[in-house]
Amino acid sequence: MPNDRSDTSVRASEPPNDPAQASALAALPALFAEESRVRAFAAVALGAGDAAQVARAAGLSAKEAAGALRRLRDQGVVTTGADGGLAVAHDRFRELARAGRPAPQAARDAAAAGGDGPADIVVRTFVRDGRLIRLPARWTRKKVVLRHIAEQTFAPGVEYPERTVDEKLRAWCEDGEVDHVTLRRYLVDLGHLRRSDGVYSCPVDSDRAGTA
Repeated sequence: MPNDRSDTSVRASEPPNDPAQASALAALPALFAEESRVRAFAAVALGAGDAAQVARAAGLSAKEAAGALRRLRDQGVVTTGADGGLAVAHDRFRELARAGRPAPQAARDAAAAGGDGPADIVVRTFVRDGRLIRLPARWTRKKVVLRHIAEQTFAPGVEYPERTVDEKLRAWCEDGEVDHVTLRRYLVDLGHLRRSDGVYSCPVDSDRAGTA
């Protein structure tokens, strides 16, 4: 049975945008540039539970297998599973994927520009690094945050298929408390998005009524 168990203890407390995570992400190509490491990693993924099994499955000498596994462990991509055998650290790959996923460009620009107005303060409280942490309980603040998301995500007058809308909103909801379906429904209810036959569009400001 393939060793696809994840190690939840591996650097779970590090934030996705930590410089150490970015450095580890940059090191991955070099890690897998060596064929013996690729073969050793594949052997673990396919079920090899110890160094001897890795050596047999990957066609490596004991020394080569030990060296490859040592580097894979050092980078956190191979760990010890619940049964004591070798396992792929899937949580580590998920962390590195989050570290490598950029925030939406408009959201990064807005964060860099800053702002001290009431709306800016509300947005900074509930949106961080291009991700929606949660929606405010107070309705007036909720509208401010939703308007910000709409303006940073959708261009007025452009039509978007539902799949594209969902992909864009999932990026905002990553690791947050709100799912993209709820977020989409709010945007439609407030008039930030219009829906017709499965196609969405963001109206120009002059067409919006009661969303200020």
